[in-house]
Amino acid sequence: MTTLASGTDTLTRDALTVLQPGFTGTTAPDWLLRRLGEGLASVGLFGRNIASPGQLAALTAQLRAERDDVLVAIDEEGGDVTRLEVRNGSSFPGNHALGAVDDVELTQQVAHELGRRLAACGVNLNWAPSADVNSDPRNPVIGVRSFGADTGLAARHTAAYVTGLQSAGVAACTKHFPGHGDTAVDSHHALPRIDVSADVLAERELAPFRAAIAAGTRAVMSAHILVPALDPERPATLSRRILTGLLRDQLGYAGLIVTDGMEMRAVAGTYGIERGSVLAIAAGADAICVGGGLADDATVLRLRDALVSAVRAGELPEERLAEAADRVRALARWAGTAGTAGRPAEGTHGTEIGLHAARRALTMTAAPGLGDPATFKPLTEPPYVAALTPVANIAVGDETPWGIAAELVHLLPGTVTGSFSAGDGPESEAGENAGRAALQAAGPRRIVAVVRDEHRHPWMASALDALLAARPDTVVVEMGVPQAAPRGALHIATHGAARVCGRAAAEVIAGAMGR
Repeated sequence: MTTLASGTDTLTRDALTVLQPGFTGTTAPDWLLRRLGEGLASVGLFGRNIASPGQLAALTAQLRAERDDVLVAIDEEGGDVTRLEVRNGSSFPGNHALGAVDDVELTQQVAHELGRRLAACGVNLNWAPSADVNSDPRNPVIGVRSFGADTGLAARHTAAYVTGLQSAGVAACTKHFPGHGDTAVDSHHALPRIDVSADVLAERELAPFRAAIAAGTRAVMSAHILVPALDPERPATLSRRILTGLLRDQLGYAGLIVTDGMEMRAVAGTYGIERGSVLAIAAGADAICVGGGLADDATVLRLRDALVSAVRAGELPEERLAEAADRVRALARWAGTAGTAGRPAEGTHGTEIGLHAARRALTMTAAPGLGDPATFKPLTEPPYVAALTPVANIAVGDETPWGIAAELVHLLPGTVTGSFSAGDGPESEAGENAGRAALQAAGPRRIVAVVRDEHRHPWMASALDALLAARPDTVVVEMGVPQAAPRGALHIATHGAARVCGRAAAEVIAGAMGR
């Protein structure tokens, strides 16, 4: 094990151990290496830290040269939320696509292959899977990150994902406890509130977490949500009733509890990250995730000192901090001995499993009276792709490309694309304007309209109305949660916006399946 820097007392070391900070750049900064020598035991990686698999492997090796048992964490859900492939889009469909297929063996295979790739790059903790039951279709932050709105489906696929990921030697971190699916508020911006009874929570939200615990998930991430039926005063991340009373005592979970990002406004805007971190550890959390937005040494020192001061002031029991630090170290020991199976999933080559899953996830329908999807004649001429583009949520990020245009260009050279979004004024008017602009830009070309969660964006529905009124032969591709009625001569639901989902849809449109 790594020898800690001299002069680092136990209390300060434990305070550093429970932090999971991020940093900027593709190599480790000096301050981070210095803190690893003083007791920091975890590092969180984001898209800004990754340029290629080789570079990532070199970065994790650099970290382990300073501390050989460091936990290297990443937010790699696959699908819409990818850090490994942030610049090109993921090679794996996300949870909603896997739920649409509803083949738990396939989910396990996909998770194993994703874990194998993470392990090969030196990553040993993945902040995934999302076990949230997406019961509110208006949800702006979960959506396709969920396996679906059915509790049983979400539970069995959560367990399969945990099993597959951990079979590759990467610890799963099941999130967002006690369930972030029944909310129309994004906790990155404000504090969501879930007003359902304890019985509903037990039957719906908690079922996937019980399944994850039974499957042996090594970590669980808390949600920044207020659940009055469980605790009317504090959000789950800061609630002893929820983290200790419910998760530990009632559900019997003994592994690591990680907070969601402490700089998110749901906590930071009310409590501040220092006070919030102290309250989270006191409530039963073991690791403080910070670094998505705050990624510097000053933040690490502020949080370290806040925890030390709270212990010395009697606000945080020293034994609780020590217990949290011990759990971090225990997970590091597991990660160091878990190893990786390193084999592609049986029956499908590892590099192809993602596309195989994305193809199986496609749902094809058509608007009434516009024909049978089975008789759809693939396009032979390059179309015009009209991407109706919503604002991406922070978890997904704006930097990850999505859509089908890039894939169609390969299959139908000469394909042209344009992006359209809601402008100023009433949403219906903005949508009509976007639809008319797309029609004008398309000219005589066949139109492929690409949407993402049409049901959540009235302007998008209005844009499609304008397009389809003039061009009923338009092909519509829904890359979010398919809630709106099918439209167009062909309506393809991909159940996610990963690159492979776009590839699978493009193959159908161009008649190139298996090409």
